[in-house]
Amino acid sequence: MLAVFEKSIAKPPEELSLPSSMGLEKSMTREQILENFRSSCTELTVCNLANRNFMALSEDDNSFEHPRSIVVVDDVFCIFIGTLENTSDLRRHYGLQRQATEAIVVVEAYKVLRDRAPYPTDQVIKDLQGNFAFVLFDAASGTLFAARDRNGGVELHWGLAGDGYLVFSNNPNFIKEACGNSHSPFPPGCIFKNGSELKSFDHPLHKVRAIAREDDNGSICGVIFQVDLYTRLHSILRTGSAANWADETVVIFEGESRPDEKDLNAF
Repeated sequence: MLAVFEKSIAKPPEELSLPSSMGLEKSMTREQILENFRSSCTELTVCNLANRNFMALSEDDNSFEHPRSIVVVDDVFCIFIGTLENTSDLRRHYGLQRQATEAIVVVEAYKVLRDRAPYPTDQVIKDLQGNFAFVLFDAASGTLFAARDRNGGVELHWGLAGDGYLVFSNNPNFIKEACGNSHSPFPPGCIFKNGSELKSFDHPLHKVRAIAREDDNGSICGVIFQVDLYTRLHSILRTGSAANWADETVVIFEGESRPDEKDLNAF
């Protein structure tokens, strides 16, 4: 899968661009990325959006374990990879037909979040059980929404193209070629919604930080994102709730910081 969005809409974390700003490898432009993706696929669906944004899905070697699909419902576009273990329960919860796919369930969950606010983003995604990753775009409002399951069972990566476009892909080799060093695994158990920070849906009161990776020469060669064990964000409990919706147990999803990693707050 491939999804590319202009920076003014996506507004990704600034840390993604740090390796390129240090004068390392050049990355491709949006046009080059799409052309490379086209040339690598025999069966391809491309949804061209406004301002040269697009979402594309290859049907080549579609995995039975982690199937890929793309749907469009009421100008909401969604690429979904993986499976949900509780699809039947979610269909009943959202009043959907038995034929509704996982991608349609995700679109409906997003629409509930959008239309019936206040409804915590992390709580909506937390209801999804299984191995999955998705990228959703609401063309009417210009809202970009991406998430990856808490176990990291499905690959999802993001990075910055040479012209500043934000790129999503489930193929780590492809996104490395497209974005040079300005790419990173999308952190498991996290959600990204433009206009807000990258956050953990299991631990929404703990900040997700960017950690710089250095090569043998001490140059920054990339970043990873992980949940901060030691920092809690200020919050207000939901009225009428018997308990805080943040779990007390905290997990660093991408592993402990190594000696060659630096917290990007230092930059």
